Amino acid sequence: MAKNKFNKNWLHDHINDPYVKLAQKEGYRARAAYKLKEIDEEERLIKPGQVVVDLGCTPGSWAQYIRNKLSGKEGGGINGTIIGLDMLPMDPIADVHFILGDFREEEALRQLEAVLAGRQVDLVLSDMAPNLSGIAVTDAARIEDIIDLAIDFARAHMKPSGALLVKCFNGTGYTQLVEKFRLEFKTVIQKKPKASRDKSSEIFLLGKVLKHPSQ
Repeated sequence: MAKNKFNKNWLHDHINDPYVKLAQKEGYRARAAYKLKEIDEEERLIKPGQVVVDLGCTPGSWAQYIRNKLSGKEGGGINGTIIGLDMLPMDPIADVHFILGDFREEEALRQLEAVLAGRQVDLVLSDMAPNLSGIAVTDAARIEDIIDLAIDFARAHMKPSGALLVKCFNGTGYTQLVEKFRLEFKTVIQKKPKASRDKSSEIFLLGKVLKHPSQ
């Protein structure tokens, strides 16, 4: 009974959520687009001509927002390159290179290298989150694993002057994640966009300029 009540409450909040309504109106696949929009407008992350990689991109609302930011060329197309990677399928988005697979594995990396064609990435985005168990220590370890993957990806593929934006959660282990970012990046900023639900502990970490670039 309690679960049904919770589901009804969530559904009521979801249907009446202004960002859900705005996403439907503006054609975004998820309200998450507005989290990236707010962070981008404050930090000026996405610029014409950039190579942007979106890790865990499905269903694609972040990729849609990036495409809108990079569009404007005469005759369509975009000024820049957008690459989305996910282990779940994604419906196509114009001008977005989607790679289905695990970016730790050879096949996905081979496809990524083919699109990059020797270029380094300007901006790495990760809205990835693990399946949370509700056990604080277990969840903290799962979140840390995903952040580590994103950092490793950035060190391998990003320009030294680039930026990495990741989703994490303000709870057990969060302070250690901030410290980890400070070891890797010259500038570290914590962002809680208005589009994040008030009840959510979700918070975003932004790291700018690698301290120890691998290339």
